[in-house]
Amino acid sequence: MTFSHNESDMAEGYLDGQLLLAMPGMVDERFARAVIYLCAHSAEGAMGIVLTRPAPNVNVPDLLVQLEIIPDSDRIRLPETLVSMQVLIGGPVETTRGFVLHSPDFHMAQSTLPIDDGVCLTATVDILRALARGEGPKNAILALGYAGWSAGQLEDEIQANGWLNCPADTDLLFSTAVDARYDEALRRIGVEPAMLSTEAGHA
Repeated sequence: MTFSHNESDMAEGYLDGQLLLAMPGMVDERFARAVIYLCAHSAEGAMGIVLTRPAPNVNVPDLLVQLEIIPDSDRIRLPETLVSMQVLIGGPVETTRGFVLHSPDFHMAQSTLPIDDGVCLTATVDILRALARGEGPKNAILALGYAGWSAGQLEDEIQANGWLNCPADTDLLFSTAVDARYDEALRRIGVEPAMLSTEAGHA
């Protein structure tokens, strides 16, 4: 799948750079209370990163050693921001591949996809090497895998009240705790989380 978008896509109502918020009736457990950042959306389909599912038993230092980016002895030299960074399950597709959403102060030719003014996506191991050296982007989210939709699938799910969509902002992406992102995203569009779960299914 090619991750790309253009201005004509945006003009036609596609949701690149927006958030998807799972409705309470979401039947797929993998997306229950999910917040997904949409990296690409066009007539051909959509691709996004789930921001709300920490990967169990995986941390960044272990991942860097496993990928042979650093030797085990270099763990103690890693920047503290990297040591404390949570690894997320970005979705059920390509779960062994890393995807980094990050601030635009880092760019790799041919590898970095600017999504909007404040967020880029890089999916090569070189960004992990840069982060390990302390030379990566100021803000970053590391996820394994992504969520994907075929042509028309996401539109059908939104039409069936599977998702809400709303604008994203960098504060919610990079400064809000993982377990608080869902409720915070709802509040930013004027929805009280408790009210949404109470009224779901009673239209």
